[in-house]
Amino acid sequence: MIDKRGREKRGKGRVRNRIREQRARAGLTQQQLADAVGATRQTIVAIEAEKYAPSLELAFRIARRFGLPFEAVFTFDADA
Repeated sequence: MIDKRGREKRGKGRVRNRIREQRARAGLTQQQLADAVGATRQTIVAIEAEKYAPSLELAFRIARRFGLPFEAVFTFDADA
């Protein structure tokens, strides 16, 4: 999208994730994942739905729980 001055206009961006997919692969419920990473089930629900971006610390704990690099679980979509 282009603004009035002819510059490219970008959205704020959005953190995308593959938590639901990885959680299913690991056979974990939302509650089990929440307990493992020190979060509430409601937080995991909101992160999976991409309604909430986790803190960097929580994002790393989630990725570590799955035994994956951070980038395999979380990405940043600058155009969203």
